[in-house]
Parts: sequence; C-alpha cells; structure tokens
Amino acid sequence: MLNDFKKFLIKGNAVDMAVWFIFGAAFANIVKSFIENIVMPPIGLLLWKVDFTNLFIALDWKKYDSITELNKAWVPAIKYWTFITDSVSFVILGFIIFIIVKMISKLQKEEIKAPKEVSEDIKLLRQIRDSLIQKK
Repeated sequence: MLNDFKKFLIKGNAVDMAVWFIFGAAFANIVKSFIENIVMPPIGLLLWKVDFTNLFIALDWKKYDSITELNKAWVPAIKYWTFITDSVSFVILGFIIFIIVKMISKLQKEEIKAPKEVSEDIKLLRQIRDSLIQKK
C-alpha cells in the first residue's frame, strides 16, 4: 500500500491537486475582493447610497454605527452582508471554474483527436513484419 501511495505522489496527481487547490483559494480571494470592493459599491450608490459593509443585525438589539464598533463591543451579530457577498462570490467563482473546466475538456478532446506520429521503433517493426509476410 505504501508503494501505491508513493506512485500516486510521484505520478503527479497529488501535486496537481495541491497546486489547483492553492490556486483556487487565491482566486476565490480575488473574486471576493472584486465583489466587495468593485461591484457592490456602485450598486450601493445606485440603491440610495447604501453602505453594504454595515449591514448587520446586532443580537443585543442595540444600535451600532459600524461593524468596527460592533466588533469592538464583542457583540454577536447576524452579518448578512457577508453572507450576500460570499453567495455572489460563490456563484461567480463557480461560473468561472465551469468555463475553465469546459475549456480544459475541449483542449483534451482536441489533443485526443490530433493524429499521433508513429515512432521510429513502430515503423521499423512494421517493416520487419511486412518483410516477413512477403517471405512466406
């Protein structure tokens, strides 16, 4: 079993998976930042100057002017802005991953369709086979 695990690691599957996992995590942060800092502010401006970062419900039912004040007071809260942002980020990230997988799949199909050139060894073996058939 240990040898199989070594082969799995050396084969590249685990390394590829780790690289894609790290890439995906970094890309998810970029998408989240894009949503929070570029997409939502103009939408907030269009919606009567709503500041999405301060959309929360404090569970002690007191009024806090900002999320910073809320965090300083150590008050639990329902931060629905965070949920909305994460949901939008998830949908966008899922769509981008769908497009990437579709492109990779298309490239793999094209690679399979491309005729592979026969190696010199195979050509030589075919010549030997053909000459043996002709001798009979």
